[in-house]
Amino acid sequence: ASCGRFQRCQQIFHCHTLQPNYQKHIAIMEAAFMDSGTTVDKGENARLSSFIGAIAIADLVKTTLGPKGMDKILQRISENDQSISVTNDGATILKSINLDNAAAKVLVDIAKVQDDEVGDGTTSVAVLCGELLREAEDLINQRIHPQTIAEGWRLARKVARAALEASAIDNSADEAEFREDLTRIASTTLSSKLVTYEKEYFAKLAVDAVMRLRGSNNLDHIQVLKKPGGHLRDSYLEEGFLLDKKIGVGQPKRIENAKILLANTSMDTDKIKIYGSRVRVDSLNKVAEIEEAEKERMRQKCEKIIAHGCNVFINRQLIYNLPESIFTERGIMAIEHADFDGIERLAAVTGGEVASTFDRPDLVTMGECDVIEEVMIGEDKVIRLGGCKSGEACSIVLRGASSHVLDEAERSLHDALCILTATVKDPRIICGGGCTEILMAQAIDREVESTPGKKALAMASFARALRQLPSIVADNGGYDSAELVTQLRAAHAAGNTTFGLDMYNGTIGDMRELGVAESFKSKLCVLLSASEAAEMILRVDDIIKCAPRARDGY
Repeated sequence: ASCGRFQRCQQIFHCHTLQPNYQKHIAIMEAAFMDSGTTVDKGENARLSSFIGAIAIADLVKTTLGPKGMDKILQRISENDQSISVTNDGATILKSINLDNAAAKVLVDIAKVQDDEVGDGTTSVAVLCGELLREAEDLINQRIHPQTIAEGWRLARKVARAALEASAIDNSADEAEFREDLTRIASTTLSSKLVTYEKEYFAKLAVDAVMRLRGSNNLDHIQVLKKPGGHLRDSYLEEGFLLDKKIGVGQPKRIENAKILLANTSMDTDKIKIYGSRVRVDSLNKVAEIEEAEKERMRQKCEKIIAHGCNVFINRQLIYNLPESIFTERGIMAIEHADFDGIERLAAVTGGEVASTFDRPDLVTMGECDVIEEVMIGEDKVIRLGGCKSGEACSIVLRGASSHVLDEAERSLHDALCILTATVKDPRIICGGGCTEILMAQAIDREVESTPGKKALAMASFARALRQLPSIVADNGGYDSAELVTQLRAAHAAGNTTFGLDMYNGTIGDMRELGVAESFKSKLCVLLSASEAAEMILRVDDIIKCAPRARDGY
């Protein structure tokens, strides 16, 4: 027995003796079986690389947060495209950056998902994720295991979600009050955009457009048309559908009770097109006969189209001279080159179907509208479809001094429309201005007092990360963030749970009185997406980079 104990002690001694060289041996073993071009970052190096990349991306967009946030100029540097755009939309900024860091790509991905899901909160989700990782870095330096931190974060997220749900208000039963809620949400969303000084006007435009959808939430029925010239205030909502195309020469410019045939077909066969073949003729008369045969085929095709009983023909492709002249003789309005998005949207708003063949008129569903006419917007002519079969169709015409202004105004309006449609689906609203972040942080702090173990430290770090959001918003406005956030915490501790940051006066105030509201769904998505992404990055201990397999002979 004593001999066995001696051998065991000897084994332990050898293990401890070799421990300093253990990582070196592992690295040698990995290099032995891994192909060239494959690298592995392990342990602290991998974690530090992930944290630095994600925090750098969060810091990049941090200055755009809030109503006093700054804009970024995005300049493309390719040979063929050196255009610029000016924006403070988080998703637009992050999507335009080429990244090599894996964790940074995770932040870009959650911002893109947030943009697709609710349209707003793209900057907030990236910044919150970055602040969580900043707090996690401090905890790891205190030798707290990542799994313990993740467990504490999950408990904190559960408490924060319960506090958020308890603070939500639902006024969907009262239509007038719900419309007022939508206007407040749109104003809050637009307050951080280029159109902030016209936010009441654009908020009304967005709410009117969304309310016309009558719950269908199909944004294809809302067309945004950009026309340079004038001022942003000159933008307006057109109750109908605007098509930025031209009517054929000599055709009627106004048609009432329109029967619209939508098509995606070739209307250019009045030219000789015999691909892959060679035709030899002994005189020009034979060439003329071939051309006449082609024209006859086009005439037959036009007769089939006219047989449908339509008085308006809209084609996705070009309409050449011969078919255009045939439609003109019959008094039919023909509109060419309605691009794919345009033709699909037309099918949705007019109730028609896009046809490619015309042999069976009984199987084709035509679109309908009360009137089609040519109208002027600024110096340009567009085609207006009024009284569409889908009554929720409308167009928002944006006017502005330059294409850059119009592009940013379109992005701003798109965010407002998306957040409003998300609110129509889930009508609960919450107070903005950093109110809910402080509310959730204080709920977590109360839970920390009764939570044993190291996970309580992780929960406290989650609360600190939430409080960083209103602090960043105040910093971006040039105010004393420490003073304002401490005042806000004191107000919430005194029972004023609707207080937030008044960024126009540099004080705190009641968000309900100031009309600062946000969508519950947007804030919930920010909370869940940011915490889950931060937890995923936190659990990484190895980063393996693999070069693509080389192909022989290439």
